[in-house]
Amino acid sequence: MNEVAENLPQMKIQLEKMMLLYQAALEEVLTRINILNREFKIANSYSPIEHISSRIKTPKSIFKKMQKNNIEISAENMIRYIDDIAGIRIVCKFTSDIYLLVELIEKQQDLKILIHKDYIKNQKPSGYQSYHLIVSVPVNLAEGCINTKVEIQIRTIAMDFWASIEHKIRYKYEKDIPPHIQRELRECADIVKFLDKKMLALNEEVHQEEVDQNDDYEEMIEALKKMLQEASQKKTLSS
Repeated sequence: MNEVAENLPQMKIQLEKMMLLYQAALEEVLTRINILNREFKIANSYSPIEHISSRIKTPKSIFKKMQKNNIEISAENMIRYIDDIAGIRIVCKFTSDIYLLVELIEKQQDLKILIHKDYIKNQKPSGYQSYHLIVSVPVNLAEGCINTKVEIQIRTIAMDFWASIEHKIRYKYEKDIPPHIQRELRECADIVKFLDKKMLALNEEVHQEEVDQNDDYEEMIEALKKMLQEASQKKTLSS
């Protein structure tokens, strides 16, 4: 008991340093994502990201997860076994935006993708849908460069709404959700999938109409240019 008490100040310092490390990693990844979003918006007049949120797990939440998974509590084990201490959630309008963002993140040279989890194509039995990435980002501290894990969740607005409600229900029933409510949630998840599919199809149709209109406009401009050139040539010949 005395030994634990003696080690408490050192353990507190280690924990604070670790939380600083994950906060820095979170900020590094957020900066890259925000730059990608602004660059894409400038180039395409469209932003694939609706909004972004982030969080750092509390020490209490980390310890609880480690105990649940029978992992000995230590700073080393936290870094090694817990992938979601730093977390970012990106919400998009359409499923196509999700895969676009995954592709853009994959191209970041200083981000290493450790794990892909596609819960959109491989929906969880509960109905949960999202795309998860575990990335490793270099963080430069006084003691040197440390590669640190950050979890990125990417989902549509509809998926995020479903996940938010499901989380509240799971918390209310302490994860023991009654079977009839589980069935209702799965049915709602199917509706979310249908809605996302329909909205994507509508967006692609509208986009195609805009492309066709632009093509028609460009053809009209070219025709006018040709008419003006012909008129100018006739005027030159007549004079």
